[in-house]
Amino acid sequence: MDLTQIKNPSFVKNLDKDQLTELAASIRKFLIENLSVTGGHIGPNLGVVELTIALHKMFDSPEDKIIWDVGHQAYVHKILTGRAGDFNTLRQFKGLSGFPKMLESEHDVWETGHSSTSLSAAMGMAAARDIQKGKNYVIPIIGDGALTGGMALEALNHIGHTQTNMTVILNDNEMSIAPNVGALHAVLGKLRTAGKYNSVKDELEYILKKIPAVGGKVASAAERVKDSLKYLLVSGVFFEELGFTYLGPVDGHDFNDLERNLQYAKKMEGPVLLHIITKKGKGYRPAEDDKIGTWHGTGPYKIETGDFVKSVSAGPAWSSLVSETVRKIARKDERVVAITPAMPVGSKLEGFAAEFPDRFFDVGIAEQHAATMAAGLATQGMKPFLAIYSTFLQRAYDQMLHDITRQNLNVFIGIDRAGLVGADGETHQGVFDIAFLRHMPNLVLMMPKDENEGQHMVKTALEYDQGPIAMRYPRGNGIGIQMDEELKTIPIGTWEVLRVGTDGTILTFGTTIPMALDAAEQLAAKGINVQVVNARFIKPLDTAMLDYLFAAGKPIITLEEAVLAGGFGSAVIEYAHDTLKGPTPIRRMGIPDQFIEHGNVDKLLEEIGMTSENLARMMEDFILEQKTEREIV
Repeated sequence: MDLTQIKNPSFVKNLDKDQLTELAASIRKFLIENLSVTGGHIGPNLGVVELTIALHKMFDSPEDKIIWDVGHQAYVHKILTGRAGDFNTLRQFKGLSGFPKMLESEHDVWETGHSSTSLSAAMGMAAARDIQKGKNYVIPIIGDGALTGGMALEALNHIGHTQTNMTVILNDNEMSIAPNVGALHAVLGKLRTAGKYNSVKDELEYILKKIPAVGGKVASAAERVKDSLKYLLVSGVFFEELGFTYLGPVDGHDFNDLERNLQYAKKMEGPVLLHIITKKGKGYRPAEDDKIGTWHGTGPYKIETGDFVKSVSAGPAWSSLVSETVRKIARKDERVVAITPAMPVGSKLEGFAAEFPDRFFDVGIAEQHAATMAAGLATQGMKPFLAIYSTFLQRAYDQMLHDITRQNLNVFIGIDRAGLVGADGETHQGVFDIAFLRHMPNLVLMMPKDENEGQHMVKTALEYDQGPIAMRYPRGNGIGIQMDEELKTIPIGTWEVLRVGTDGTILTFGTTIPMALDAAEQLAAKGINVQVVNARFIKPLDTAMLDYLFAAGKPIITLEEAVLAGGFGSAVIEYAHDTLKGPTPIRRMGIPDQFIEHGNVDKLLEEIGMTSENLARMMEDFILEQKTEREIV
């Protein structure tokens, strides 16, 4: 079957079971072949092939609202809605997004990238439908991992209370990105093995209806028997007690089972939770056998062997460098503990977890809980390391402010994937953390220039006892620099000069240091000598160095791979405004006031004008303007 010829999903309504099975096989083959070249979220998508086909067969998208939680399992949906021909551009610059995107298709009714949002969005859409007297269906699809997120539980509570019509699909593959944790995971495990409660319940209701009406007491007793059956067959009856009709578990790879239960759900009044059991990675053995989340999202791979095609990197992965340095220090300091919100593999904490199982906590998709738990640990003299992606730290803003920084607790926050991350796009770009953290009192915020400075910053953070301290580090690998054998602390709030110059200064840190040094080289070729400073502490600023630079009166450009609004450059300008009487020769380069889409990081930087050539041109023009102004005066 040529999937590129699909224009809309209506064709699946006329397919019989054999044709549906053939379509599913074609889609799996297509995904395995295409993602071996582009990379992407292969495991989640292989697991929902039959489910996605069944949804489009039983419902009428886009009038019926199919809402994908997280969105990393929406590739099959994209194929069925006419986008197979664009899969060679998946997650590439100006290409097909790896997540649902409204601009791509009318069938993408909700954009996402973070977990646990689908049920709240569905409640909003259902409420709008009810107000407008509509009749369409609302179908959120949420994974068992995303269901553990607090926001999802809040929405379940509200949906059950309102009793609005909605079919919630629980896609249960026993994993999120990594194996799931928590009590709710155990509840689902019991449901998987409890058998089909609904078929037995129906049989009992049929029997009860045959009993002659002999008075209220008998009828009441019969109802109690029926209700007791829930507790006998389905331990906890978690969803029914929340106000949902529970259907399942259903084999997510059996079209007959799927269609029968979807049809049943469509006829019911009120909210229904359809519990679908799927196998992540189904149809491709390496992905099926994955037990730790390696095949959740990958780069290119060899189809025959499942071996990943890895680029040659000079230095260690940043996540590994940080977590292994924490682990090294933990061997000598029993107060050190590590916390992750469902990202033990991404944050490279497997080694720490294996060596210190009692001091490692994977709390599931619960960033808010992770942050406040870290605060609680700190109150008892522990030294918690909270490993969290920049994009996910956004979800714990209040906990950072209210619980960690306000109480001035000794928590070390490792802000992974800081800066542009590339292929995952705007929902994952780690460019906002400086702006939303910088204004928090008591917090120290830093970013190393290379992996050697990075390991010293980890030591600095874990030895710091004056309050919370956070270190940003990028996605990918270090540059391969010589590593010191002995760890040392770095004085808080100190910068370092990387290149001496008298005509102007570039203040920058982390991933943009090479850009600044390259721009300085370009200027040197024109006889312009520019100083480059590693402004490794974003907060507090090195005010002694700033005072010196301001006194010199030469042009200063701040450079950051983060949003300009409220960023590092803003901090420098604020300090200048508060300490200087006259005009301040400062300009900024960074991420403009817009969301940055997916693509190769270098291409993204070029798209927004963040290049060494533009930086050199900006400094040259700045110096010339200042010189002209002095001559006029």
